[in-house]
Amino acid sequence: MIPRGSVAWRVHGDVTTMMIGGMSGLLLQMLHPQALAGVWDHSNFREDMLGRLRRTARFIATTTYGERADAEAMIARVRRIHARVVGTLPDGRSYAADDPRLLAWVHVAGEMSFLEAWIRHAEPDMSRADQDRFFADVAIVAEKLGADPIPRSIAEAKALLESFRPELVADERSHIVRDIILSPPGTGLAALPVQKTLARAAVDLLPGWARRMHRLRSSGAAAPLLRASVGGLANSLRWALGRT
Repeated sequence: MIPRGSVAWRVHGDVTTMMIGGMSGLLLQMLHPQALAGVWDHSNFREDMLGRLRRTARFIATTTYGERADAEAMIARVRRIHARVVGTLPDGRSYAADDPRLLAWVHVAGEMSFLEAWIRHAEPDMSRADQDRFFADVAIVAEKLGADPIPRSIAEAKALLESFRPELVADERSHIVRDIILSPPGTGLAALPVQKTLARAAVDLLPGWARRMHRLRSSGAAAPLLRASVGGLANSLRWALGRT
């Protein structure tokens, strides 16, 4: 669906940075009470967080690299699912997964996290023009999902993200989800060191205010060592996938 050779193809094609951005994006998204409620009330994420991450990855891969018909079919399926995800927040307010503003939050929090992970761990000198092109590239998917407003530049994305801050909440449920995202059940012992590295990188990627809401700390003085570890992991995966 997204044109071949676009900036989004470059960003979405890196396994390591997408895993880091995916976890960081979920941590950010779950600070919105309505986004959290939709996941809490209508999914089995507590037993299958890895499955949820895989489904998200499949959606991104199909809508980025797939044929238009396949991408549109997947978007239509997601919209049908969203139409059924409705409920009531603990404070009595209603929520609906197909609310355009809520979809805008999920979109901007996720795509900003993917882009930030790419810049930090793969292309630190990425131009402002390419960052703008990235948001213009992914806007088509957000539009077809029904999101509104939709950022089409890095400045618009940052402004939209900032506009949501008064709506965000950290509570017992968001802390439970935080722990599951960072240590998903079913992660084998052999994968534990890699999982810890990716989780630490995801936490470091969060804006400072989001880390504080989640009661998390950055790596601080250990950040250069963490980046080196991520770089080694990313290079190994790129070599294994023939992308070096």
